Amino acid sequence: MSTSDNHEAAVSGADDTIAQFEDTRTGLVGRIQNRLHQTPSLVPLIVLLFSVILFGILLGSRFCSPFALTLILQQVQIVGVLAAAQTLIILTAGIDLSVGAIAVLCTVVMGKATFSYGIPPAISVSIGITVGTTLGAISGWLVSRMKLPPFIVTLGMWQIVLAANYLYSSNETIRSQDIEAEAAFLQFLGTKLQLGGATFTLGVVLMIVLFIGLAYALRSTAWGRHVYAVGDDPEAAQLSGVDVHKTYMSVYMAAGCICGLAGWVMIGRFGSISPSATTGVIGNIQAITAVVIGGISLFGGRGSIAGALFGALIVGVFELGLRMAGADPQWTFMLIGLLIIAAVAVDQWIREVAA
Repeated sequence: MSTSDNHEAAVSGADDTIAQFEDTRTGLVGRIQNRLHQTPSLVPLIVLLFSVILFGILLGSRFCSPFALTLILQQVQIVGVLAAAQTLIILTAGIDLSVGAIAVLCTVVMGKATFSYGIPPAISVSIGITVGTTLGAISGWLVSRMKLPPFIVTLGMWQIVLAANYLYSSNETIRSQDIEAEAAFLQFLGTKLQLGGATFTLGVVLMIVLFIGLAYALRSTAWGRHVYAVGDDPEAAQLSGVDVHKTYMSVYMAAGCICGLAGWVMIGRFGSISPSATTGVIGNIQAITAVVIGGISLFGGRGSIAGALFGALIVGVFELGLRMAGADPQWTFMLIGLLIIAAVAVDQWIREVAA
């Protein structure tokens, strides 16, 4: 037998060193870029800490008091919950322009079910959340089965839901006094908790628990891996055995369910129920803003749910800090706009690592 045919001898004499790819990211900048690629939420966390320190230096104890810092959490609880729903959609390389309108419709459904149909408040909340989940399922089916662009589907859904808000409610507002007297459970998430000098609401607690639960699901379950895979490349995910349709449907239904929870948080925060609540119009943009600033890629498949929470908190810090400093509110919009552009630019720079 020739040496060339003696495969066992050739294998036994082969180099057993494991193949490695050469790391071309040298220097401090390259290491930073690689670290940010591995931990997408690191950038918004740094920006958040920097913002708190900056306003703490400028405003002193007025800003750094437990009451002021927990007030930020109370102010962003609605946007934070909506940002959680928006994150799931964006991770699949989509975008949802209807999250705010769906949340408002869910509040209207909860109020009408209780005050017009005499349904117990706890069941009314469940009905509202079910409506949100159903609307999410409709959007998911149109995106997955009909292959319609998520932007177009949710833009249309936004308009439909806004109209449904006014038509179904007859443009009537349910006052907070009536809710408090007859259906206090609808305001349950507005219950305040005192911890030292800090003031929390159950809505804030729900927001934090929601983010912790989604962080675990996205990081440690097969469903979470499928979400990232579909967002990165749905065709490759399909070939690898992922049920793309099922993943899309689960994501959009989960987002709709979270919008229902956001509606319940809205009632606790505002006290009343109004079809003309501004969240229906600007809640979508606020949620997208939090997600983008939070370092979640609009191209899908990359980002951390924690980043969306950090993004919402960054906006809350700037809004409260500038208001306490007596600055013109327009400065808030300008700085948030700069943060959005900077966040996308950083995302593009970080994506070069994977190129």
